[in-house]
Amino acid sequence: MNLPLRLPRPRVRRPWRLAAEASALLIAVVVAFPLYWMVLSAFKPAGEIESSEPRPWTVAPTLDSFRRVFGQQEFGRYFLNSLLVAGTVVVASALIAFLAATAVTRFRFRFRTTLLIMFLVAQMVPVEALTIPLFFLMRDAGQLNTLGSLILPHIAFSLPFAIWMLRGFVKAVPEALEEAAHMDGASRSRFLWQILFPLVFPGLVATSVFSFISTWNDFLFAKSFIISDTSQSTLPMALLVFYKPDDPDWGGVMAGSTVMTIPVLVFFVLVQRRLVSGLGGAVKD
Repeated sequence: MNLPLRLPRPRVRRPWRLAAEASALLIAVVVAFPLYWMVLSAFKPAGEIESSEPRPWTVAPTLDSFRRVFGQQEFGRYFLNSLLVAGTVVVASALIAFLAATAVTRFRFRFRTTLLIMFLVAQMVPVEALTIPLFFLMRDAGQLNTLGSLILPHIAFSLPFAIWMLRGFVKAVPEALEEAAHMDGASRSRFLWQILFPLVFPGLVATSVFSFISTWNDFLFAKSFIISDTSQSTLPMALLVFYKPDDPDWGGVMAGSTVMTIPVLVFFVLVQRRLVSGLGGAVKD
């Protein structure tokens, strides 16, 4: 006996889901529009940028703004300085935060809770309020006009968030796993680096993204601590070359900003899978 063929019913999306998707799309457009305008302005000729009737397109794209950016004598040095500072901050803050998160999670000691609260308090202090004290500290330490004056503060400011986030990842690893490793003859350092470190690595990637972005885009510390030696400047300082109060070169500013955005996008593409799993683990915790 032949049974009648039943066709699958078309899936009808619920109104609340359609509203949520439309809202998400609208938010994405609002967030992406400044980036689109930045890239568009980088390719616009000077006449269109300074026009009193701006248009969200260009009929005569040009690379003149990028030529002025790459033609700047110190641009390559600024780029390498930014890579060195951001890379050092990411690696150093990740390793220190991993060790600190393991210590406050696995060990019981006096003032442990007080220390964790201090991490939260440190996040509440605005960076602008600490710039002047940090300036005098760097001056007394002889670190002004050096890349160390940019690396050390960013490591200090990225550690509280990284420690708090990694603490949840370390806590999620059962202590029974550590006990089993010790019974198999693994030392504490071997368990730390060969077992625990790979398990919390997604969390390290998530915290590294925030450290990289805040360091890469830093302008306040670079302007405050690099005073006379321009060879130690970073990319945000290079934008000042194109910004003049009487005659700003907006095409150069937008082209330089576009070039600055490329390493951030590349970094996101390289770590996107680890980043999603890391943020998911943090939310789950």
